[in-house]
Amino acid sequence: MSHKIWDFKGGIHPPQNKSQSTQDPIAQAPIPSRLVIPLQQHIGQPAVTLVTLGERVLKGQKIADPGGYVSAAIHAPTSGTVVAIGEHPIPHASGLSDLCIEIEPDHLDEWGDRNPVADYSQVETGNLLAQLRESGITGMGGAGFPTSVKLKPREEIEITHLIINAVECESYISCDDMLMRERPEQVIRGIRILNHILKPTQTLVAIEDNKPEAAAALQSALETLGESNRIKIISIPTKYPSGSEKQLITILTGLEVPNGGIPADVGVVCQNVATAVSIYKAIELGEPLISRITTLTGDALQQRCNLEVMLGTPINELLQHTGLQEEKLHRLILGGPMMGFTLKQRNLPVVKTVNCILAVTAQEIPDPAPEKPCIRCGFCAQACPISLLPQQLHWYAKSQEFDKALQYNLLDCIECGCCAYVCPSDIPLVQYYRFAKGQIRVQEHGRTQSEHAKRRFQARNQRKENEAAASALAREVRAKAAAEKRAAKESAATDNKVDDKAAVIQAALKRVNAKKKQQVVQQAPTNNRDSIGD
Repeated sequence: MSHKIWDFKGGIHPPQNKSQSTQDPIAQAPIPSRLVIPLQQHIGQPAVTLVTLGERVLKGQKIADPGGYVSAAIHAPTSGTVVAIGEHPIPHASGLSDLCIEIEPDHLDEWGDRNPVADYSQVETGNLLAQLRESGITGMGGAGFPTSVKLKPREEIEITHLIINAVECESYISCDDMLMRERPEQVIRGIRILNHILKPTQTLVAIEDNKPEAAAALQSALETLGESNRIKIISIPTKYPSGSEKQLITILTGLEVPNGGIPADVGVVCQNVATAVSIYKAIELGEPLISRITTLTGDALQQRCNLEVMLGTPINELLQHTGLQEEKLHRLILGGPMMGFTLKQRNLPVVKTVNCILAVTAQEIPDPAPEKPCIRCGFCAQACPISLLPQQLHWYAKSQEFDKALQYNLLDCIECGCCAYVCPSDIPLVQYYRFAKGQIRVQEHGRTQSEHAKRRFQARNQRKENEAAASALAREVRAKAAAEKRAAKESAATDNKVDDKAAVIQAALKRVNAKKKQQVVQQAPTNNRDSIGD
């Protein structure tokens, strides 16, 4: 039974340029002379170091713990010695450095303990998610969102569709294509685990119609593993950026993820095929995420291929391995030509989200022409897959009217580059949007810090007021206790005075009575003598 396919507005059809890197099987990249492993390879909090300088680590050993709920563990890609823990340049458009662990491999490639799950169908979902978290599994097709978090939607949400993204729509990149061709059973085994965790109503594998070999390999694996009834492979038209999550959801389901929402809000979870394989390895083999397949291509390389690369491998060593021709190199791009960025240095490490290293000549991707004034042709709006208004966003970003840019939904822009690709005035629209987003984040951070400082100030004042009130109450209690004590003393003193007065009176009466008795006694004999004399 065929599956209905929807279309999304906009999109473009750039040259594919994928065949250059699909002529040879996936090869294993050599163990590098040094591994540089950033603690921030994912969305969320950076991981927290567990190792010390000079410590020997084994392959697969956890060297950094997740730093928060939205975070991922980091593991040693091979055995060796920790030789540095400090700042090092990382593969990011900002060109900044971040905290990294550097390991000098001993070339023994000695594994540490592995803890596969014997029968995951008998294991609670929470324990499987914990294993994925401990294994450092993140999305490998985009921003690197921690998989254990993505697979745990809110309790009130029912997941109706699990979508496996096998589209790989950007030019030059072919790592997922080759993964599906050569390791289709691993892909399907990973999808089976996802089905067990999410229990969706439908599981759909979306693959562009320019990858017939990969589609055939997956279909064969489905039949071999007896999953043809539960997992459907859907061929979709080749169109950029159909691999973007929201666009792919629309293509397969007709649903639209709301502004500011996530796919789970409409009952959908998307996972990349490489992520599915890493899930299979983590659960059934007990292997953490320590390597990935990366496309190395471009006319400036003698060998254009796909390599399985240890995470932390310096890019310059991969370029040397594939025969970089310096005289031909015009630009070095991390990622594809549409959404990638130019590298300013080559000692950057491969991380979990690096799917392509593109070494191009000036003929392949020439420098952009000088920016010219906008002619208001509207081509950018026609090409935008999000139905934004790139022209207005450009004006507001350029004039730094960020509030207005937000009103035009700037944050919904996926930075696919379709608008800039079709612009006849060669305006680098995405660069303007990235600048505006960065400034908005800075302003938001400033507002957050200001609000935090305000809350701290208010809390401090409230604390002082509470302390003053408590001090006044304490003084009042002490004064009352002192008054009661004085009153008790005065009462006791009054009672004592009364008792003393009574005692004095009684003593006086006793003295009077005693004196009277004495007088009586003294008078009695005298009277007797007087009587005898008479």
